[in-house]
Order: sequence, then structure tokens, then C-alpha cells
Amino acid sequence: MSDSTVTVHGAHTAHEHPPYQKHHFASMEQQVDTTAFAMWLFLLTEIMFFGGLFTSYLIFRNWYYPAFVVASHQLNIFWGTLNTGVLITSSFTMAMGVWCAEMRKKSGLVLCLVLTFVLGLVFLGIKYIEYSEKFEKHHVPGLHYSLQSFTNPASDKEVHDKYPEDKALDVGMARHTELYFSLYFAMTGMHALHMIIGICLLGYMIIRARADAYTTGHITFVENFGLYWHFVDIIWIFLFPLLYLISRHP
Repeated sequence: MSDSTVTVHGAHTAHEHPPYQKHHFASMEQQVDTTAFAMWLFLLTEIMFFGGLFTSYLIFRNWYYPAFVVASHQLNIFWGTLNTGVLITSSFTMAMGVWCAEMRKKSGLVLCLVLTFVLGLVFLGIKYIEYSEKFEKHHVPGLHYSLQSFTNPASDKEVHDKYPEDKALDVGMARHTELYFSLYFAMTGMHALHMIIGICLLGYMIIRARADAYTTGHITFVENFGLYWHFVDIIWIFLFPLLYLISRHP
């Protein structure tokens, strides 16, 4: 416990501050309000960033609808659904972690953070499987991008069996499937980057939680990280239907 002493008209008055209160804040209430405001401001900039990507996707989908529909059939709805369940579960474990911090339950907090950490790794592992398939089929935008699955759907038997109604696209329209995958990798890639950052922070929090950092009354960091994690989950809730679910049926 640190003491700071101020003089008022010659009298010495001692003000005791918690060790986690920064010196440039007048009170813990001010520190909590300021950090919460900063976190919400950061999330607002994130909303604008992803909002721009979503808007671009919807505009181009409207312009090149046949190409985007056929390209979306290349995504594996099983993996997408599984990842959605994983993230929803991780949101629950993170919320329980915040509650454990509030209730000063150290073992519960550590357990919830570890579970959230593991679920984050599971999400990235599934994403790796999906990305690997795109590389195998040469559906990664670039010099080696292949149009064969779209100009000759029968050549991709697995997808063609699921969507026999897909018609062959002419080369001009088929080229716009590359735009679909550009947006797919941009949006899911940025989302995965946010997941990686979150997992790294979780690792740091687990170490600190084991040292009693968040069960002594100061839970601002846990609360703000919880907001970040829930935001990342919500972004996926929008990505999943936009990329995987729309136009699944003729």
C-alpha cells in the first residue's frame, strides 16, 4: 500500500491509494471510467473497420452475384458451424471468468481463462484446415488461382455432388470468384489476427491470474478484455452467415 501526502494550509493529510491505481488518476472511479471509455472507443474504430469490409462484400456480391454464389459453395459449412459453436462457448467461459474475478475466485478465474485460451486455439486449428483446402484447390488469390471449379463444376466432384444445380460460369464471370476469395481471406484473416492477439493476451492473463492479480478487487483488465473477446465473437457471428450460409439453396 503506497501513501501520498499533500499539504493543505499547513496541515498534512494522508491519502492512501490501492497499488493498482495509477498516479495520474485522482481516484479508482476515474481510472475505471477512463479505461472503459478508451476500450469502447477502440471497439468503435473496430466496428468501422469491419463495417467497411462488410459493406464492400455486399456491394460486390450484388454486382457479381453468380460468381459469389458459386464461390461460397466451396466453403465447408460443417467447419464453419463448428467454429461458431466453439466461439459461442468461449464467450461463455470468458463471461464466467469475469464473474469469477468479481467474486474473487482465483481457481475459477484461472480455469475459465485456460478454457477460453484452449477454445481460441481450437478455432484457429479449424481455420487452418479450411485455409489448407483453399491452397490445395488453388483458390488463394494470386498468380496460381484456378478457375476450373467454376468453369467446369463437374471437375470438383465433392462440391458438385452437394450443389448439382451450380452452372458453369463463363470465364469473365468466373474471374470474379477470385474477388470473393480475396474478401474471404481479408475478413477471416483479420478476424483470425484478432483471435491470435486475444490468445496472446489470455496467456499473459493466465500467468497474472495465478499470481492473484485479478482477485484483489481490481478487475478492469479482465472486464475490458472480456469486451474485446465478445466483440471478436460477434464479428464472426456476422461473417458466418455472410460467407457460409447465404445462397446455400437454389
